[in-house]
Amino acid sequence: MQNKIQQAFDSFNNMSVLIIGDAMIDAYVYGSVNRMSPEAPVPVVDVEKRENRLGGAANVARNVQSMGAKPILCTAIGNDIPGQQFLELMRIDMLDVRGIVSSPSRTTTVKTRIISGSRQIARVDEEIIESLSADDQDIMFSRIRELIKSESVAAIIFEDYDKGNITQGLIERVVSLANEKNIPTAVDPKKERFLDYKNVSLFKPNFKELEEGLDIKIRKEHDAIVIADQKLRLQLNHDISLITLSENGVFVSDKISSNSYPAHIRNISDVSGAGDTVIAVATLCLAAGLDSAAIAQVSNLAGGLVCEVAGVISINKQNLLDETLSII
Repeated sequence: MQNKIQQAFDSFNNMSVLIIGDAMIDAYVYGSVNRMSPEAPVPVVDVEKRENRLGGAANVARNVQSMGAKPILCTAIGNDIPGQQFLELMRIDMLDVRGIVSSPSRTTTVKTRIISGSRQIARVDEEIIESLSADDQDIMFSRIRELIKSESVAAIIFEDYDKGNITQGLIERVVSLANEKNIPTAVDPKKERFLDYKNVSLFKPNFKELEEGLDIKIRKEHDAIVIADQKLRLQLNHDISLITLSENGVFVSDKISSNSYPAHIRNISDVSGAGDTVIAVATLCLAAGLDSAAIAQVSNLAGGLVCEVAGVISINKQNLLDETLSII
């Protein structure tokens, strides 16, 4: 198994991965609070520093990149100043921008977090969550189709944040094309389109999303999750379920068997972005031909590692490889 893991990690360097979905800017305003406002019972933040980072599907792209593969992000942003800032952040991180659609009918999603000391005291969201227009969907699919023609695409990731970039029609067209070309597809779903991802290769909800998507309550134990997973399979006809269970680890199933793997003991600092890391690593392992058990174990380790550092960070490939080889 260790040889297979090493070979898989080496193969990542030769892969291109399309990431389709909702990208955004994660903005941070850092400051200190020394007084309350006389206008309302709210704190006054004296701003000390501002920072913009790539978030959402763009953070998945950063994780794919940190694992040695070439990510190509496919998303629609606004033809606005935040959109220009988003493209500049992409260039700074040396990420391919050929899949980016700048639409005059969209607003670039910006989530601004106000932070004093180590505490987030407010968040301000600027976004449009309506579905892409028919014209924008056609442009997006055309870009995706051309990228599949021009690149040797190893896998496709749908990264859904319910912001409107992913529509039922786009899912159906992309999955059909991917299956025709034998390109594996992986999904990190949200509630709105949860049951639209039919016939994909890997479906990765977290436990809360599984309950919301199926509209049922589930006990957080293996046998109960198996029953829920069977209901999910009847509706989606997918190959692999990878259900993250936070402190309880991960559940994985394919069409033959199912297993649960515990979380490893960590000094948890911040869980932000862990799901982005899990889907990126799981998809690369899938494209490398690892079985469902190995996919679950490696991606479970990856999600845990990024939680040890404050803030949204990308996985360190060598650290993940070292830990994987010491455990599996």
